[in-house]
Amino acid sequence: MDPSHPAAPARSARSHRPSRSGGPPDASLAARPARSSRAPLPDAPGRTSLPPLDPRRYAPSAERPVRAKSRSLDGHMDIQAHFHSWGQFVFSVTGVVRVSTDRATFLVPPSRGVWIPAGVVHAVTAVERCELRTLYLLNPPADAPAWGANRVLEVSPLLRELAVQLARDEVEPGDAVADRETWIGQLILDEIRRAPTLQLGVALPTDKRLRRLCEAVLAEPMRHASLDDWAAEVGASARTVSRLFRQELGSSYAQWRQQALLAEALRLAARRKPMQVIAAELGYASASAFTAMVTRTVGMPPSRFFGHT
Repeated sequence: MDPSHPAAPARSARSHRPSRSGGPPDASLAARPARSSRAPLPDAPGRTSLPPLDPRRYAPSAERPVRAKSRSLDGHMDIQAHFHSWGQFVFSVTGVVRVSTDRATFLVPPSRGVWIPAGVVHAVTAVERCELRTLYLLNPPADAPAWGANRVLEVSPLLRELAVQLARDEVEPGDAVADRETWIGQLILDEIRRAPTLQLGVALPTDKRLRRLCEAVLAEPMRHASLDDWAAEVGASARTVSRLFRQELGSSYAQWRQQALLAEALRLAARRKPMQVIAAELGYASASAFTAMVTRTVGMPPSRFFGHT
């Protein structure tokens, strides 16, 4: 499948226009490929690009408002950019994945998950071998406007096991499963509604020069180049890049890079690396300096923030 042409949504589901911003799509319009959609990070040599699974097989409906899908990915695999006519919540039971939209990228260890509203174009990159679980929801977990945008949520042990069980029941259909699926689906919706929201995710710009710079930093987060060096590589001055960061992302380069480093720290923590080692690999002079950055960024110390990864 051509990644520039997202998978067609199920005919029985209400169609939505693809959304680049993560905002609520227009439910009155038929879904169509998003001409501007793209996987935010470029294809890398040696990686395998896979089409999304047939969405009609897992389309939620009034009779089955919550559906579950399992998929195994090796560390060299990517799922092409696509969208759905329904919301979804994706997380990994084991391994780390990156979920990317046109405007942000999210590194997801097993204790975190990403809510993707209907119509939002997204791609999935396996950072390492992983077991994905995707929950397809006919309607958002709640009516609050916040569910019209991407958000990162904590995945409780209960939510994880409910999703695993619902996915298992999908491949073991039968009359006895119907009531059980309804009960599990209701519990899943309640767990997602109750899940704490985490201020994670690395914002991505639309300006081509700044986009190339951001993607280069994300590809080499531990490369300690100056802003002047990064700017020169995309044919701009540091002053221009600084202005674009403010205009496009509402932050300075230093603030944005902290989010990129935090995402990399999540990946390292998921591999059980000691905090001192993570701090050193990310270029911090001491573990205390790294602790201060994490606490300032997410409102909790690394021992707590990374404790469930």
